[in-house]
Amino acid sequence: MSKNTNKTEEQFKNVMAECRTLFEKKLHDYGASWRILRPSSLTDQLFIKAKRIRSLEIKKESLVGEGIRPEFIALINYGIVGLIQLDRNYVDTVDMTPDEAMVLYDRYANEALELMLKKNHDYDEAWRSMRVSSYTDFILTKIQRVKEIEDIAGATLVSEGIDANYMDIINYAVFGAIKLKGEE
Repeated sequence: MSKNTNKTEEQFKNVMAECRTLFEKKLHDYGASWRILRPSSLTDQLFIKAKRIRSLEIKKESLVGEGIRPEFIALINYGIVGLIQLDRNYVDTVDMTPDEAMVLYDRYANEALELMLKKNHDYDEAWRSMRVSSYTDFILTKIQRVKEIEDIAGATLVSEGIDANYMDIINYAVFGAIKLKGEE
């Protein structure tokens, strides 16, 4: 493993630890209330977070005082929620304890790390030369793909599924959070 790859893995893990801490605190406050979200609602939640990032990138000003990096963190956590919901489906009442949710959170966070390491090896750290705005556009594209897959009830011909798109959203958002660390 190259020096940069080791650095990327460490930075990725640091961002994921930050996300995990926030997720765990929100579980304390709200429980696993997100279990009620249907797939289309979760997709819309991802959309509004990514759309806000793009809006802030273009306008260069936030009227509510929150910057771009917290939205990337939210995208990471909602991406993991999406993977959990794909696995467990939505429910009408919360059916999961915070401890159970954290076990699943850790499972999908680890899968995202493993995927990033494989792709980063093949793409040779290309993410480091990309603009943060490109991550935003790629995330919005992935969300649009998820909407299309939902609209055709998952009956794709050649495309990756919703889970692969969620994984890519998570990984692009982690890259954005890494690049913005200390800039906001």
